[in-house]
Amino acid sequence: MSDAMSRAAAGASTAVLAVDTGGTFTDLVLLKDGAMRTLKVPSTPADPAQAVLDGVRRVMADGERFVLLHGSTVATNALLERRGARVVLVTNAGFEDIIEIGRQNRPQLYALVGHRPPPLVAREDRLGVPGRLGPRGEEVEPLDPTALEALATLVEERHAEAVAVCLLHAYANPGHERAVADALAPTGLPLSVSSELLPEFREYERTSTTVVNAYVAPIMSRYLGRLSDESGAARVTIMGSNGGAIPVRRARREPVHTVLSGPAGGVVGALTWARRAGYERVLSFDMGGTSTDVSLCPGQPLRTREFDIDGQPVAVPVIDIHTVGAGGGSLARLDAGGALRVGPQSAGASPGPISYGLGGTGVTVTDAHVWLGRLPADAFLGGEGRLDREAVQGPLAALSRGLGRSPEEAAEGVLAVADAAMERALRVISVERGYDPADFAVLAFGGAGALHVAELTRRLGAARALVPPDPGLLSAYGMLASPVTREVSRTVLLSSEEEESDGLMADVFSELGEQARHEMLDEGADEASLAVELSVDARYRGQSFELRVGSEGWVERFHALHEERYGYRRSTTPVEAVTLRAVVTAPPATLEVPELPAAKAPPTLQAAKVVYGGRSLESSRVWRRDLAAGHVVEGPSVIQEYSATTWVPPDWRAEVDRWGCLHLLRAR
Repeated sequence: MSDAMSRAAAGASTAVLAVDTGGTFTDLVLLKDGAMRTLKVPSTPADPAQAVLDGVRRVMADGERFVLLHGSTVATNALLERRGARVVLVTNAGFEDIIEIGRQNRPQLYALVGHRPPPLVAREDRLGVPGRLGPRGEEVEPLDPTALEALATLVEERHAEAVAVCLLHAYANPGHERAVADALAPTGLPLSVSSELLPEFREYERTSTTVVNAYVAPIMSRYLGRLSDESGAARVTIMGSNGGAIPVRRARREPVHTVLSGPAGGVVGALTWARRAGYERVLSFDMGGTSTDVSLCPGQPLRTREFDIDGQPVAVPVIDIHTVGAGGGSLARLDAGGALRVGPQSAGASPGPISYGLGGTGVTVTDAHVWLGRLPADAFLGGEGRLDREAVQGPLAALSRGLGRSPEEAAEGVLAVADAAMERALRVISVERGYDPADFAVLAFGGAGALHVAELTRRLGAARALVPPDPGLLSAYGMLASPVTREVSRTVLLSSEEEESDGLMADVFSELGEQARHEMLDEGADEASLAVELSVDARYRGQSFELRVGSEGWVERFHALHEERYGYRRSTTPVEAVTLRAVVTAPPATLEVPELPAAKAPPTLQAAKVVYGGRSLESSRVWRRDLAAGHVVEGPSVIQEYSATTWVPPDWRAEVDRWGCLHLLRAR
């Protein structure tokens, strides 16, 4: 266990334990008595809760009072692996196939016969109910009472485990959906009702989101229920995909809000440390054991509602994160043409990389680092573990023979291929969106991020690289720095030309703000600390997509943002307020960071050897705990710590600031 990320928190009377479940390790950060302690335990993919409970038992005393903050990948993995619940979808008669018709997007543009993942609900499990509402909520056709009476029986006959209810225009009038929900209440099954979950227009996205919620609800309810019952925590809070924490009761009811739970915590933590180091504009780079998550933060995390996972749209607010299958456990192989490929297949937590000594047989990115000397075998987990370099030799030699290269060249090739995949991901979120990476710092975290960040910063031409203390635990740390939030919304479709639009919008904003505020108070928030933010999703009449702007002076704000984004404005064209939103936020605990003492002498370095550019180089090693403010470590060098290792290549240097953050810079 490491005490490297030692911090203080204002007014912390109860211990707070943040836990992030990853593909290879489960990370724990404990805030207690003004200090932080950290722990990494192997993940248990077959039963993710077990690793969390094992970690809790190791860091918490029996009967000790604490709050558990948790970032979970359970909902994400259930979707990716298609092992969620059997869902029955109840919708309007004639609209049973909306989730299969979708948007008619072609996933393979040039394929004569494209392929899309099948819908989460089989055709025989989609039930249509006679009855219709119009777009303003007016009743066009009443619900059929006979059909309502038969619903519960039809659902039970299909052996459903959850039910999704999504009727036309329920965002304007939830009456029909409530009647359907009442008819289904005798089944006792988890109900996902679109007018409660996502009262917004666009039927396909609303239906898909409701179905996804129903699909993962039973497994998430069991998982979170077990954590609540067996962890001993006084309160359990879950990291939401939008960067804010949500109470466990809501997470069990609306688990769709947790599909990017862990990565969202990392982005919040990255921006927190970037600001501490003096940077507002940052590219967050989270490289873990199975994947790499990147996000653009030009002063604040960017959020989006245009998100899908495994082909299933999810229209809830999420931090805009781009993911690629490249991590420390990514497996290297030769394809049919003899080219070197790395990922997306991963060795995961079991058996893991060869060097872990747990039965792994395929060469991974981690094994390449170990072979090249950039990941010292005797410094794993702060020296608590040891990596087996000799075990890598045979499988790496076999790979190198297939390439016609030496083992060292093959290992560097594995890293270069992984770097190329991650560079593409970073360019997708920056260059392809009109941002120059030279205006940003790249902040690396995750267990493997600091080993690659210098090379990626060079490739991008970014300003510099930053590596915060304990980077392998930053996602868990970010949960401690995340506010508690509640966002509610409603589609209104009002034009700026309508005389009554301002009054109607004011009424809806008042209702939304009160709804979110009361829900936060019911969940234990302090009323005096709550802040309310009101916004409008707006568009010009005739446009298909919206821009979000603040509610004050929303029309002029929309004109200005549209001109900034697209280069023009249409001042004479009416602006439509499509969806109104209210976000109520309670601030997180204050995390105070003590400054490091100033360096009085050069750091203590150990001699080492690394392979770089095909040559064996004299290098140095240093423990991060021995570095003080103002220290400079010249490359080639390896900076070791409990949760990660930082590689400083030749012609680079690492400067330590007063908060303990490493600044990696190229020699001029």
